[in-house]
Formats: sequence, structure tokens, C-alpha cells
Amino acid sequence: MSAPQIYISFPGTAREALGFYAEVFGGSVSLFTYRDFARTDGPPTAVAHGVLDGVVALAGSDAAAGETTMRCKGLMLSLLGTAEPPVLHQWFDRLSAGGTVVDPLAPKPWGAWDGQVIDRHGLHWLIGYEPDQAQPEEGSR
Repeated sequence: MSAPQIYISFPGTAREALGFYAEVFGGSVSLFTYRDFARTDGPPTAVAHGVLDGVVALAGSDAAAGETTMRCKGLMLSLLGTAEPPVLHQWFDRLSAGGTVVDPLAPKPWGAWDGQVIDRHGLHWLIGYEPDQAQPEEGSR
């Protein structure tokens, strides 16, 4: 393993959330239910383990009864410089749908572009790039 992987305990929304992230970032989703894992601590069709494999990788499950679900405070998932600027703008726009823009993805006084968004599933994202990366064309955002 080359880096930590984000694993999220969703409040019964893992299937929807991982599908949303696949729409945002691309990649493929694998889902296994409580029934698949012979678990009896939740609904049989709930997600016991799910993985988004792609350029952005996430994993998660539906929390079992009594388990704590994800609450994002003081944590951002950073995608700084991880793709070309037009792709980063596209990701930002897609994550913003149904979410909350904390800080628009725009040029900042220190010269870089960055912005923050909390998506509809509660994850806080920091997205940006340095000006030496290709600037997005006006109509591509």
C-alpha cells in the first residue's frame, strides 16, 4: 500500500454515495452486502464493503446499528494538483451539485487556484492547482 485509503462509514447511503463518487471521478464500484458477508448486524441488502477504484479511490460501508457514521470536521480530502485544471474544475462542479461551496475554485492572492466544497454526502474537498499548470479555457469550466 502506497498511501492511506479513505474508508467511510455511511449512514445507510454507501451505495448512493459510492455511485455518486464514480459519476464525479470515473472508475468502477464493487459492492458487497451484509448478506454476501453473512453479517446479521444490519439489513441484508445494506453495503458491508464497497470500493471505488479509479483515479480517486474511496471505500466504505453502511454503518451497522450502534456504529458511528462519518462526520467531517477539521479534515479535507485534498486533490491539489492531482489532475489537469479542466478536470479539477469539472470535479469541483460535480462535487458542488447538492453540496455547499465553502470557497469557490478561483485564483487566490498567492497565485494558485483553489477552492473548497462540502459534497452532498458530507465530505470536505480541497481542490486546486498552481498557475504553471495549463490554465482552463474560458468555456471548459
